[in-house]
Amino acid sequence: MEARARAKQVRVSPFKVRQVLPLIRGKKVGDALVVLRYTPKKAAKVIEKVLKSAVANAEHNYGLDIDKLVVVEAFADQGPSMKRFRPVSMGRAHPYRHRTSHITVSVAER
Repeated sequence: MEARARAKQVRVSPFKVRQVLPLIRGKKVGDALVVLRYTPKKAAKVIEKVLKSAVANAEHNYGLDIDKLVVVEAFADQGPSMKRFRPVSMGRAHPYRHRTSHITVSVAER
């Protein structure tokens, strides 16, 4: 049985989230949480929350043993971009995008 958790419209770009996700893929949940705790990236804190949520879902919904859980799948998709403008000289404006991401983490017993 596989438990899944998803965080939607997280205010971190998917590129930055994808830099952290390979660190936890395929690892035991305890090891993955330790790695995320000491990773100096903003995305690591968000991924840690999603992983804890997936573990809670596995325990509560399916009655799985937490000590046997492994991160099976972890990926980030692009969410909607907030479009904004920054004023520049001579009355002009330059557009920029605040990118968001949808983070999904799945855990299962091995």
